[in-house]
Amino acid sequence: MISIFDYIQKYPSRAKQLLGISYDQFTDLVNYVKKSHEEEQIKFEQRKVRIHRRGGGRKELLSIPEQVCLCLFYLRKIPTFEVLGIMFGISKTLSNDTFHYWRKILRNIIPSSLIEQVEEKEGDLMIVQEILTSFKLLVDSLEQPIDRPSDNEEQKKFFSGKKKQHTVKNQIVSLPGGKDIIDIKVGYPGPTADIKLFREQQTKFDEKQEFEGDKAYQGGNIAVPA
Repeated sequence: MISIFDYIQKYPSRAKQLLGISYDQFTDLVNYVKKSHEEEQIKFEQRKVRIHRRGGGRKELLSIPEQVCLCLFYLRKIPTFEVLGIMFGISKTLSNDTFHYWRKILRNIIPSSLIEQVEEKEGDLMIVQEILTSFKLLVDSLEQPIDRPSDNEEQKKFFSGKKKQHTVKNQIVSLPGGKDIIDIKVGYPGPTADIKLFREQQTKFDEKQEFEGDKAYQGGNIAVPA
């Protein structure tokens, strides 16, 4: 079976559908993250109690581009780690470890939402909150299909009656026209009400902040279509 990485090598135009970014963006990202990966490996080597000589031991089963591809594919499609391992020709455990390793690196180098960048600096956060009151921010959510969880109670929690499948819900607050992501909540069970997520997210903003969303936000302090 052809792996996901080999597939996008053969059909670069399909990269965006499978990974969420274009093939050129993917190759640029791989080149960009290599430095962070090398720094992590140096830290690991310094902590490691060496048994084999440097360069010895078991070789990586996946190349760096393949590992980054695995991480992005999981974030895009959210399969089980067993299925992910099959798609990349590795074990369930290794697919899990690989994803969490690269998720940490990508999380550190890819720009986060505006609120995330300043929320630990109270002064900067207050300035940003005040500036944002000049805009009516857009709020919207999306549901992302996932594989059916094996645990019966878990699968009930993630089953979306609206989509007729198991999903996770993400909610985004952006500037008008979607020009920049201001805040984002990810990975909530699909059936979670949009208005519930909004009420939690709203606490990060100034009391005077105005929002705009669709009818799913009816009943909140937010402008919705008539």
